[in-house]
Amino acid sequence: MTTFGFQLPNFAYGTPDAQTFEGALGRVRAAEASGFESVWVMDHFYQLPALGGAAQPMLEAYTLLGALAASTSRVSLGTLVTGVTYRNPAMLAKQVTSLDIISGGRAVLGIGAAWHDEEHLALGFNFPAARERLDRLEEALQICRAMFTEEAPSFAGRYYRIDEARNVPRPLRGNIPIMVGGSGEKRTLKLVARYADMCNITGSPATVRRLNGVIDAHCASVGRDPRAIKRTRLSSLFVCDSDAQANEMREFTRSIAGDEADERFDVGTASQLADRVSALTAAGIDTLIFNLPLGDAAAVGRAGELLTSLA
Repeated sequence: MTTFGFQLPNFAYGTPDAQTFEGALGRVRAAEASGFESVWVMDHFYQLPALGGAAQPMLEAYTLLGALAASTSRVSLGTLVTGVTYRNPAMLAKQVTSLDIISGGRAVLGIGAAWHDEEHLALGFNFPAARERLDRLEEALQICRAMFTEEAPSFAGRYYRIDEARNVPRPLRGNIPIMVGGSGEKRTLKLVARYADMCNITGSPATVRRLNGVIDAHCASVGRDPRAIKRTRLSSLFVCDSDAQANEMREFTRSIAGDEADERFDVGTASQLADRVSALTAAGIDTLIFNLPLGDAAAVGRAGELLTSLA
């Protein structure tokens, strides 16, 4: 059965800074109450350019997730996704394990190779070339898995090392699921096949089907059952009340993203979205993760109720 996740992408709704967390929590509680299975936050220090850039508010991901863990009871919680360049992997494993304890076993480690060069430069994080970031990602995946599952693991890589690293208390489930985000076919999706429990990709049904085929081929090359990897997809959702409104919103998304609009946005009436969900499920997606960049808590709740009715 298809499940649905809610990503919280935005904190700027014309409210004072003191109400930033209150607004985020209201949306997350609405997501949980309306049937979303998971909640995800971005791991950025600057807001993304499409949502206003560095002048807009952005809460640090793991501080926020800890507060959400103490304020929810059912949804799984994670970043979509942690940039490997921002944190030492052993520290990251400890943070995610702490989130697992606080949430009662609901943490997911989402991680990727990072991309937002502007915030790296502004805040003093090194931003190496893509090849090095992917090499770092592979080492981080090995360290985090070891610290989730082994009592005192050691690892010596080119960029990171641990020496009989203790991670106490242990993850409540004996492990924590790892999601790798990204659609790079040669390297990122091969890391998915080798190390991940989950992947996160973007795209239209046709793109999703192709990328899933790439993952399956990588699984064959490393001797892994592709059914062991949960497939997730992220997009922005716009629920419309009429065909005319849906057509207008599609024009708006095309003005933003051009030919990429169908890859990045899901727009439509309830019946049109039912067809879209069906097509994406048929393409191999297990969990559809949506953000509602302009939606208040009531809009999140309505979307959740609609989506769970389609499952």
